[in-house]
Formats: sequence, structure tokens, C-alpha cells
Amino acid sequence: MTSTKSALSLGALHAEPGTKARGTVPADLGTLTVDIPLTLVNGAHPGPRVLITAGVHGGEFTGVDAATRLAALLEPGEVHGQVIVCPVANPPAAYQGRLGVSPLDGVNINRVFPGDPDGTPTERLAAWLFTHLLDGADAYVDLHSGGIDEVLDDFVGYRLTGDTELDAKTADMAGALGIEDVILGLNADGGNSHAAAARQGIPAILVETGQLGERDAETARRLVTGLYGVLNRLGVLDAGRPATTTVRDWVWAAGVTAGATGLWYPEFTAGDDVTAGQVIGHVVDPADGQEHKVHTPATGRIFYGMRGLTVAHGAELAAIAVPAPDDRPH
Repeated sequence: MTSTKSALSLGALHAEPGTKARGTVPADLGTLTVDIPLTLVNGAHPGPRVLITAGVHGGEFTGVDAATRLAALLEPGEVHGQVIVCPVANPPAAYQGRLGVSPLDGVNINRVFPGDPDGTPTERLAAWLFTHLLDGADAYVDLHSGGIDEVLDDFVGYRLTGDTELDAKTADMAGALGIEDVILGLNADGGNSHAAAARQGIPAILVETGQLGERDAETARRLVTGLYGVLNRLGVLDAGRPATTTVRDWVWAAGVTAGATGLWYPEFTAGDDVTAGQVIGHVVDPADGQEHKVHTPATGRIFYGMRGLTVAHGAELAAIAVPAPDDRPH
């Protein structure tokens, strides 16, 4: 971790050591400019720089609520290092959309990191976030939630890189959050924000809490407590070393997709254990009433699944994980 005791500036926002600044910074997306809300907490003491984002997708409210609460609670005099909190990282999706894709271009930003400064508006936004917020960070936490049509069993995710020291730091962050289930990516490939950060050598975790687009205050408060645990573990807050949660490690095993377009009638909830071949719902054609059974392709646990009534052929309906093998890469 780097030792930081200097001014913290992003756009027109500026925070000297021992101060906090709140406001927005404009991001140029080519066809338009969006204002990114930020809180800069520049601690009175040297320490690491930590980035926390939420609102990457529309309709995922728990993380947005928790990040906003955390930004208000953090006192610079108690902070070692710097904390950058971005509670709404993707304003077009958060304010104008309610699904994973942006209404600007139909792109899921969490599939295109580190972005493209010359690409679509969403690709440009990913590049802006990566360049302006992630650059220089010593640790990264990206907060997500179950969307408006999604049941979800809380979990933490991170990617294994093969770098023993980096993977150990990331696992330590995940264990400090207070969530028992941790889903490992066996490599750092792909366009997820935390995967792209891991490729840059930044310890990064994905946090999934809450479901069905709920704005439950108690869930948000629990997440804030978990974030305090992570900041304690990183040395940003001087409250002693928190106890590590005993976690269960999982890996993704399979996704369940719709074999037909129609009306989706699920017969499971998040957290259910299922067996390969088990029927977990039906897709019904509203034109003729024909039912298409949906079977699980693997034995394991459903960590999230769709609850929306209308689905298209090929749409994701559920995701299944299995306990991580003992011989996984370390």
C-alpha cells in the first residue's frame, strides 16, 4: 500500500489532508457530458487510497444507498489515507434505466472495462472511471445489488490472478466484509470492473447485497458496517484489526438460460441447492400456452435468478455455483 499525505483533486473537487469535498465532476462521453457524484475524503494521516463505487447498473439500490451513507459518515480526522466514494458511477443507467444496460447505447458497462476513450458513450464512461478513479488506487470495492427483477443471495466476488501477494490481499478484503459466501473467478479475464482492476495489480472485490431493486435501510446499514470492516482491515480506519469472517469459497458452474421466448414462471429462490436436470421453472408461450420446462445444467447452489415475467430466448434465468475445488490455483 502507498503512503499518502497530499492534496486529493478530481476535476474541480479538491481536498487537502484532513478535509472532505463533495460534488460532481463532468465526464465527457462524446455525444454528451454526465456529472459523476463524488466524495473525496482526504485523511489527516498517511495511508492507502481506496476507491468505492456503486450505481454501475440501474435498479441496484442497496449499494448506492450504502455508499452515500458511508460518504456522509467518514470523518477525515479518523482516516488514514484517502477514500474516494462514487455512489452513482453510471448516471444514465442509474437515473434513466432500471436494467443492466445503459439507455444511451444498450451497453452493459460491467462488460467493457477498462473501456475505450473513443468508443460508445458507455465505453467512454468506463474509460473515464478507470482513468480518473481507479488510477492510483491501492484497493477497490464495487457495490452491486439484485436488480428490480432479480433475486439474489448475498456474496462477494473476486478474481484470482496467480499473483500470490495480490490474491492474498484481495482474499483478506473479502473476508473482512462479513459476508460468508465468496465466489472466485479462476482468472482475471473479461470486462468486469474488478477483473480489469485486478489485471492492473489492484486488490478488488465485487459485493452483491440486496435483491429485487429493494431500498431496505437495514440491508444498507449492514453493508456500511461491512465496508467499515474492509477499511479497518486496509488500515484506513484505526479501530483494531477486525475478525475475519469464516467464508465458503465457490466457483461459477453454469448459467441457466431461456430456451424460448415467453412468460417465465420460476420455481426456486436464491440460495436454493439444485441437482443437475432438476426443473426450476417453465417458460410459457402466451400465444398458444405451450410450456417449455427449464432444467438446471449442473448441481450446485443458485446465487441469483430472474423474477421478471417476460423473457426472450437466450435470456439468463439463473446462475449456479459449486464449492471451490481444493486444487484451485492459489
